[in-house]
Amino acid sequence: MKRNIFLAFILLLAGIQEMQSQEKREFRGAWVQCVNGQFLGLGKDGMQQMLTRQLDEMNKDGVNAIIFQVRAECDALYASPYEPWSRFLTGQQGKAPQPYWDPLAWMVSECHKRGMELHAWINPYRAKTKTTNTLASNHIAIRKPGAVFAYDNQLILNPGQPENREYICKIASDIVRRYDVDGFHIDDYFYPYPAAGQAIPDDQEYALYGNGIKDRGDWRRYNVNLFMKQLCDSIHHVKPWVKFGVSPFGIYRNKSNSPAGSNTKGLQNYDDLYADVLLWVNNGWVDYCAPQLYWQIGHPAADYDELIRWWDSHAANRPLYIGEDVERTVKYADPQDANSHQLKAKRRLHREMRHVNGTVLWYAKSFCDNIGNYASAMRTGYWKYPALQPKMPFIDNKAPKKPKHVMPVWANGDYVLFWQAPKAKKWADEAVRYVVYRFDKGERINTEDPSKIVAITPDCHYKLPYADGRTRYTYVVTAVDRMSNESKTVKKKISL
Repeated sequence: MKRNIFLAFILLLAGIQEMQSQEKREFRGAWVQCVNGQFLGLGKDGMQQMLTRQLDEMNKDGVNAIIFQVRAECDALYASPYEPWSRFLTGQQGKAPQPYWDPLAWMVSECHKRGMELHAWINPYRAKTKTTNTLASNHIAIRKPGAVFAYDNQLILNPGQPENREYICKIASDIVRRYDVDGFHIDDYFYPYPAAGQAIPDDQEYALYGNGIKDRGDWRRYNVNLFMKQLCDSIHHVKPWVKFGVSPFGIYRNKSNSPAGSNTKGLQNYDDLYADVLLWVNNGWVDYCAPQLYWQIGHPAADYDELIRWWDSHAANRPLYIGEDVERTVKYADPQDANSHQLKAKRRLHREMRHVNGTVLWYAKSFCDNIGNYASAMRTGYWKYPALQPKMPFIDNKAPKKPKHVMPVWANGDYVLFWQAPKAKKWADEAVRYVVYRFDKGERINTEDPSKIVAITPDCHYKLPYADGRTRYTYVVTAVDRMSNESKTVKKKISL
């Protein structure tokens, strides 16, 4: 009996340690989508209230990046000079929001207030979803009907037309130029998902732009590869620090089609969507990759365990984050524990992988609704402490200078730690956030311990929890640049 109690105690301690062993740097993202219609009928105030609740909840639960859908079908949830306002915002494509506001500008500001990154998410080729029946007069499919083709009750910007690559890159450059986004994100829609009995109508483009490529599949992949390289260059030409990310479908190739493929039996990026994701990763045409591994551990055709190991082994040349489906994770039981859903098992797999350094949650609303206590588990365990973004040394690896003139000051009845931003000559030197750590008197200063982080903030001040002035702590402040490079420390002993 005593032995069983002892073993149970050891297992409990191991479980707690497992949940609370955290990395200091981790991408913790969530997709905020518009195509589910969650914004329809809300108006400006209602939508801002909904998003404020979601952002507050996610901030509390450890999320540090929001991927916000701003272009679902060659439309805009922002003030675009080229494309119509989205029906997913106002209910009618081309109708401006009343009262007027710009959701992307608002989201950038709100995320930055909370120390979160904002990544603008577009669907590059999709021009009309299946549920849209009326297009605005300034929509590209109305202005240039030859630029799109119909497929499975959708309209698709034809990837075989060079001018369409130019058009999408113009849209991307405009967003990056006018908005202070931290990242630019595209998802898994390249050539359309195959529909039974339907062929992609690109004979004319193949005849005109075939470039001597004999295999039609190779030619389609060539078109998408050209686009990815051009889009990457376009974004970084405008702002080198904006992180370009892709969230491809979760299977690259099945082993039945390629010996190097995964042991799966599903749709394939390479063969079915003409998306050669590994080429983009290995050539550095993307800054991060977040494959959508929405299945459960033990799925008969697409086992999560098999796929996270495959991506970890093959896509390590750029930061690798895993797209997680919140609902499916809590729907299915852990194969090793019928009394638990799969969150614990999936987090364990994350820790076992050498190259996985982040998560993107599908999708934000499910997470905020705390189904299966998913959000609670992240807040109290796996994401209990704040995390900085992973570094991207291939963009910039030089840390900013440390904060200046760090000192505690009484201000309007509050005891506040103030500092000044370090000097910066160029964007790579600029501090955009600050990390505040707290250590007990006599405790060794270890800024690699995330449990010592009390704030990651864009502000040059932090309100101190003053009690009676009898307990001494050491506060440490560092500056962080756009690529998450961290400065040297500034220490200040403070009695609270």
